[in-house]
Amino acid sequence: MTIETEEPALTVDELAARAGVTVRTVRFYGTKGLLPPPVIGPRRVGHYGPGHLARLALIEELRRQGLTLAAIERYLDRLPPGLDAHDLAVHRAVVASWAPDAVETVPREELQRRAGRALSEEDVDRLAAMGVLGAGAGDPADEDGYRVDAGLLRLGVRLLDVPLSPEAILAARTVLLDHARAAAHELSRLLREEVPERDAQAVRSLSAHMQPLVVQALLTAFQRSLTEELREWLGEPPADGSP
Repeated sequence: MTIETEEPALTVDELAARAGVTVRTVRFYGTKGLLPPPVIGPRRVGHYGPGHLARLALIEELRRQGLTLAAIERYLDRLPPGLDAHDLAVHRAVVASWAPDAVETVPREELQRRAGRALSEEDVDRLAAMGVLGAGAGDPADEDGYRVDAGLLRLGVRLLDVPLSPEAILAARTVLLDHARAAAHELSRLLREEVPERDAQAVRSLSAHMQPLVVQALLTAFQRSLTEELREWLGEPPADGSP
């Protein structure tokens, strides 16, 4: 198991705080082989990098989806080797699309802790425009704090550094949601044909087995299609060498 990382800079306590889990959870995942070991630095202190944080976030997302540790291990084993933090974040974002909205109200300090960085007022406004923070009556915060969609926060924070206008990001989000709903509708139709009696347990069981496979299939198909679109846009030959 390998992870491409930047210079590891997080202690286990900092990693746990950024991921919103306990240190005990981090160590547990390490003993199970789900999380790679830290880089041991001076004074025998272990340090973790962005890849560890992204993988931990993916594991937690899979757990929220109801997957067992054994199922999570199988999912992680199917991932291509050498994925970096960005690749893992993309996988987590696709997995999170299966989950219901998870909106919490947190104070500014907690919001920035989870974001892993200081947030300017402009950053907050952009996150609100992307739907990461609840807009309410034009204000993403109320007297109790900021209403944040926990499943979108890390993705939204990464988009803050992307040189795209909020309008373009929102338009891209709409395109992806529309196509995701269409794919989900067709897959749901196929599942209904396989479980005609609407047995709840059978539906949940089939869904639990299908979700990881569907997520990876969608992600792989999307990445290949986008690569081909970019090649065509840049006037490059197709990957297969065909004219």
